Amino acid sequence: MAKIKILPHEELCPEGAEIESNQDETICEAALRNGIKIEHACEMSAACTTCHCIVRKGFDSLDEASDIEEDLLDKAWGLEQTSRLSCQAIPQDEDLEIEIPKYNINMVSEHH
Repeated sequence: MAKIKILPHEELCPEGAEIESNQDETICEAALRNGIKIEHACEMSAACTTCHCIVRKGFDSLDEASDIEEDLLDKAWGLEQTSRLSCQAIPQDEDLEIEIPKYNINMVSEHH
């Protein structure tokens, strides 16, 4: 289990948040379980980029992104060197700090 610090996001968590992930749980699953409604238009199947996040601390502790994830990330808004799809990144033992970009490729927010 790792702690995930989510930096403030204007709509999703204005005050920021600190949550814990369960074993084998992705960043997206942990956020959703804690009431932080990260977009996930493809239902976490690695088919879109709406759950894109930027890992500000702890990036090297994550497993490497798959080729499919890397290809999708090329289409993400605000891509950075430490960008990941939160539906694919599983925290290990090291704590993470993430930023959820202000925008994503979805034109309309889908509340799941």
